[in-house]
Amino acid sequence: MNTKYKDLIEQTFDFPQKEFDINQGNLFFHGIDLSKLIEQYGTPLKFTYLPKISENIKRAKKWFYEAMQKHDYKGRYHYSYCTKSSHFKYVLDQVLQNNVHIETSSAFDIDIVKSLKETGKLSDNAYVLCNGFKRDQYIANIVSLIDGGHTNCIPIIDNYEELNLILEETKSKFKIGIRIASEEEPKFEFYTSRLGIGYKNIVSFYEREIKDNPQVELKMLHFFINTGIKDNAYYWNELLKCLKVYVALKKICPTLNSLNIGGGFPIKNSLAFNYDYRYMIDEIINQINEACKEGEVEVPDIFTEFGSFTVGEAGGAIYEVLYQKKQNDREKWNMINSSFITTLPDSWAINKRFILLPINHWSKNYERVLLGGLTCDSDDYYNSEQHINAIYLPVYEKEAPLYIGFFNTGAYQETIGGFGGLQHCLIPSPKHILIDRNENGDITTKLFKEQQKSEELLDILGY
Repeated sequence: MNTKYKDLIEQTFDFPQKEFDINQGNLFFHGIDLSKLIEQYGTPLKFTYLPKISENIKRAKKWFYEAMQKHDYKGRYHYSYCTKSSHFKYVLDQVLQNNVHIETSSAFDIDIVKSLKETGKLSDNAYVLCNGFKRDQYIANIVSLIDGGHTNCIPIIDNYEELNLILEETKSKFKIGIRIASEEEPKFEFYTSRLGIGYKNIVSFYEREIKDNPQVELKMLHFFINTGIKDNAYYWNELLKCLKVYVALKKICPTLNSLNIGGGFPIKNSLAFNYDYRYMIDEIINQINEACKEGEVEVPDIFTEFGSFTVGEAGGAIYEVLYQKKQNDREKWNMINSSFITTLPDSWAINKRFILLPINHWSKNYERVLLGGLTCDSDDYYNSEQHINAIYLPVYEKEAPLYIGFFNTGAYQETIGGFGGLQHCLIPSPKHILIDRNENGDITTKLFKEQQKSEELLDILGY
């Protein structure tokens, strides 16, 4: 009878997988023995596997190149990184090894851009695409880039006032993009995105505010769907509406030569994850190509702004199960030595699910459990997987510590959780390490940040 945890996984999924394997009952991630990391650094522990960032950038570039070759697409492809997914220097250093561009969303982002330029990490020719709602400080920082000669700084106009706000601050010539306010899925509580300008108003906005202004060059149309790039009628319908606007605008605006389709590629959130990236890219390129042929205009260069796809699958978190509480005849609570609210805030705030696997004891029997965090908050729990409304882990034994890992947590969790600041119930931020490979392909680890100390939290609180 197959009752071991390893049997459960192998019978339920196609396992082992590219990034996950088992050796002597322990989990390996990209060939890394996670039990050795625990021995060296302890838990709770967060880690970032840096090579995965470059790997995903290269994958996307390859897929777009292949699709453009197949469809004889005459435009170019530009990969941009959405910095709000993770602003950390170690992430940007890795990202910018791959000849990519930057998308920003707030004033302080521009300070990061300037730092990267000063250290030679970001080229003077790189595109800096400035999204988001822009007011005083953000406008001032964007203008400082433009006046400083960064000709490929492109503010993406979000509303009717932003262009004039920039014009009031600079006499330099500059390029802009316009963001389309896409219509949201029917399940949303509102019909139209708060970001951007409506489909029907973009051409008239160009004719009224941009066409006869020699200081401004419209280069880009920006299109983004909040729910991501999905193979469904809603996405394809919104893309076609966007392409109609592009064609109409291109016919009266010869400087327009770029279409930014935003981000939205999903990342793996289950061992059963199945998303055909290559097909989606192929079909997007085909749709753009056909729309431009029909409209008798040149195809645009394609920009993307992948954030989660770039960095999400590089991150992970490891916890120890401290204790098992049996609250009734059916529910067993495995209590971890940290908090979901503070370390994986998306699991609490938007019910996001990550890949959850034990680090050890794969040869033991399994049981159904609930996972609880350390805070005295009823919402600090994790109760299901993406593929099933339950969690199964090796049987807990007090004498044999059980460690569990959450994977593909690299996007947003640190900044949303308030990295380096106060945490709910003053639960400290875990130790964070960086994992890389040297020239020989051997694993190297480096401590990025120690676990927060009480003195740091008390200082913030004014004690």
